[in-house]
Amino acid sequence: MTKHRCGWCVGDPLYEAYHDQEWGVPVYDDQTIFEFLILETFQAGLSWITILRKRENFREALDAFDYKKIAAYSDDKLEELLQNPGIIRNKLKVKATVSNAQAFIKIQEEFGSFSKYIWSFVNHKPVQNSVKNYKEAPATTAISDALSKDLKKRGFKFTGSTVVYAHMQATGMVNDHEVNCFRYAEVSKLQ
Repeated sequence: MTKHRCGWCVGDPLYEAYHDQEWGVPVYDDQTIFEFLILETFQAGLSWITILRKRENFREALDAFDYKKIAAYSDDKLEELLQNPGIIRNKLKVKATVSNAQAFIKIQEEFGSFSKYIWSFVNHKPVQNSVKNYKEAPATTAISDALSKDLKKRGFKFTGSTVVYAHMQATGMVNDHEVNCFRYAEVSKLQ
């Protein structure tokens, strides 16, 4: 029997695997949250499948998304990244990765973990939406607006409300699986 999936992922095995295993699953681990945040910032203006196809290249190029190492990257390392054809070679996004890692660490120091900080925007519990068709899911919400504004105030770049909402969807802060998707109920139970 064929499982019903959210329409946005159907037809590409990589997309389907990501949808089935990761998308919408609540993430509380700072390292994983940082990885998604960086991938989302690189995705700005591009399709998510483009980023997924380059994810392993990003992982290799960015020291497995080790934010402590990234926060200390030298200009030489930035130049090396800009020469790497396996990642998105956007100078502003590459530089933002370093400043975002630095801002990430400051938030950890202030709140004890980045997870505590970011999850506070949804009262530490995933928002359960009732999306019938993925095209009806919002691109932004009042929560993503507030989170985006706060991240920018704290020095983050490429964290507009649309990017932030995509991050919230990916890391399970909101459940935007279509209600008839087999993952909707499974993810709902993961609170």
